[in-house]
Amino acid sequence: MDSFLPSPDCDTISKTDNGQIDSHLIQKTNEGYREILPNLPRGKGWMTEHLVQYQGVWLTPNFALKGLMWVQDHFKPRSTDICLATFPKTGTTWLKALTFATVNRTRYGFTDHPLLTTVPHGCLPFLEACPKDLDGFPSPRLLSTHIPYTLLPNSMTVNQSCRFVYICRDPKDVLVSKWLFMNKLRPKELAPISLEEAFELFCQGISHYGPYWDHVLGYWKASLETPEKVLFLKYEELKEEPSVVVKRLEREKLEMGRVI
Repeated sequence: MDSFLPSPDCDTISKTDNGQIDSHLIQKTNEGYREILPNLPRGKGWMTEHLVQYQGVWLTPNFALKGLMWVQDHFKPRSTDICLATFPKTGTTWLKALTFATVNRTRYGFTDHPLLTTVPHGCLPFLEACPKDLDGFPSPRLLSTHIPYTLLPNSMTVNQSCRFVYICRDPKDVLVSKWLFMNKLRPKELAPISLEEAFELFCQGISHYGPYWDHVLGYWKASLETPEKVLFLKYEELKEEPSVVVKRLEREKLEMGRVI
């Protein structure tokens, strides 16, 4: 079984297959971003001043929107890629840690394990955070994303080059966790968001990578249509019986041609 090494720092790898950044492609994506940004619908932001709606999904105007466009334009999937997909605050960090530890269980011991010194996000990079850098990562690649299934490029879904592991969580718990987390990160110059206001925004779908149920249903439907490509997990089941889920990850294995 192949081991999934901790991912290199995204800032250290910015090259295409020939070792050089394609400035024309970068310019084309950036121009497209600047062209559409002023015309996108806006909604109140949780951590930033506002979110924008792009292709039916609410995103931060800088990081998330630009990252999504990069993925759609430039990401090159491999048949060995495994992508952990989550809506924010549904158990992303926990799933990353469990998955990385499970698939590398024979590679590292208790004294030299990367998770002792590196946070799970450092072992599994967000696809939208550095899509142009991922060509330099060795195979097999263990990646993560918040991008809804319906917005991923066809090379990842229709052509089914990638395998996905998705986790969902009770929306009430997602809301509360997100509200507490985002208020901690919200700039001091912006007034805190009340729980009542957060509830209304969440119900309207105005949330990072929301609407929530659209996000869940996209991966749920994909798991029904191609269960060998998409594994659908529930946070509550993981919390109640973590050993059962870990054994499932162990049993099905993260190997080429299979989903864990």
